[in-house]
Amino acid sequence: MPVTALHHFTIRCTPDELPPLVDFYTRVMRLTVGARPEIPAPGAWLYADGQPIVHLYAHLSTPDGPGDADEPVTGHVDHISFRSRGLAEMREHLRALDIPFAEAPIPGWAIHQLFLHDPRGLKIEMTFWMDLEEGSAA
Repeated sequence: MPVTALHHFTIRCTPDELPPLVDFYTRVMRLTVGARPEIPAPGAWLYADGQPIVHLYAHLSTPDGPGDADEPVTGHVDHISFRSRGLAEMREHLRALDIPFAEAPIPGWAIHQLFLHDPRGLKIEMTFWMDLEEGSAA
């Protein structure tokens, strides 16, 4: 089975909303700010027990406005991510079902992502840890 667990969820916000969100999730929820790859918009990854479970992505220009014009508006949740395994098999499966997807390897990290959308337009990320993949080849 390719999906093994919920990996994280991402909240979209404006750069001005980022500090109060970080404050809430660190002070109230007691998560900690941790490592985050180079991403072209401000944000933070908030960790619990070494796992980044809440991602904040400050790419909106207005608080409830659309982000990327090519993406459907999904409210405050930008996407949800599932920890996954079997990257090659999942690619074949999605192609066989004619499901469009995009790939996003993370430079400098052993992570490879597939992005697709559910029927309502919610972005789904599948996160594959390449050091755990058979053959370790993307």
